[in-house]
Amino acid sequence: MAKPLILVSNDDGITAPGIRTLVRVAMRVGEVVVVAPDSPQSGMGHAITIGNTLRLDKSIALEDLGVEAYECSGTPADCVKLAKFHVLKDRQPDLVVSGINHGSNSSISVLYSGTMSAAIEAAIEGLPAIGFSLCDYGHGADFTHTEEFVEKIIREAIEHGIPENTALNVNLPKRSEEPIKGIKVCRQARAKWQEEFDERLDPHNRKYFWMTGSFVNHDKGEDTDEWALVNNYVSIVPCQFDMTAHHAMSIINEDWSF
Repeated sequence: MAKPLILVSNDDGITAPGIRTLVRVAMRVGEVVVVAPDSPQSGMGHAITIGNTLRLDKSIALEDLGVEAYECSGTPADCVKLAKFHVLKDRQPDLVVSGINHGSNSSISVLYSGTMSAAIEAAIEGLPAIGFSLCDYGHGADFTHTEEFVEKIIREAIEHGIPENTALNVNLPKRSEEPIKGIKVCRQARAKWQEEFDERLDPHNRKYFWMTGSFVNHDKGEDTDEWALVNNYVSIVPCQFDMTAHHAMSIINEDWSF
C-alpha cells in the first residue's frame, strides 16, 4: 500500500527549525515533499505574487533529512500554488501541512498568518490542510514536546479526512514544567492586537515608526483557543475561507432601502 503524500510548507522559511520538526514528524506518516519560502514571510497573510517573477529551485536546506525540497521566492500561498500545479502536477497530496510556526496564530492572528495562508490556499484548492503554530516566539524555541501531538493530528486527518472547504488552525502550548494536557477542538476567541506606534527619528531626522502593542482577549468563554492554550491544551480551530457574514444579510435586506 502506497504511503500518503504529504506536502509541507511554512512562512518562516525553509531553514527555520519549525519546518524541520514538521518534516521529521510527517515522514513518520507518509512520503513528504517540501515547497517553502526561501526567506521569512511572517505576517504576509494571504498575499500572492502578481507583479513580479517567481523563482523555484531545488533546496539543500533539508537534504540531511533525505526529503525532496524546493525553495520559492514567493509567499506561502505562492508555494502551495506552485506545489499543486507544477511540482506535484501529476500527483494529488493526501494532506498539506504548514509550520511549525514560531509564535502563536490563535484568535485574530489567523487573519495575518502566512502559516495559515498556506493551509487556507490548500483548502481553496480542495486539499485537506492543517497549519501548526507553537506559542513561543523565542529564537531557541523547543519544538520537541509537540511532536506526539502533531503526529496524532496528522494521522487522524489522513484517516478520517477534514471537512470540505476547511483548514485546521492548530496552536501548541510552549514547553513548560507541566506536560500538555491534551487536545481541544475550539472556536476562535474574540480577541485582538491593541497596536501602538512608537515614533522615532532616523539619522537624517526623518520620522519612522515601530509598531508595538499588546494582545487583548475580550472573550471569557471556556470553549475558545485562547482558553485552551492558557490551560495548557493544544487548540484546533476549524477555519473556512467563506467570509460571508450570513447573519448580516437578513439585517441589511430588512433594514436598508434599495
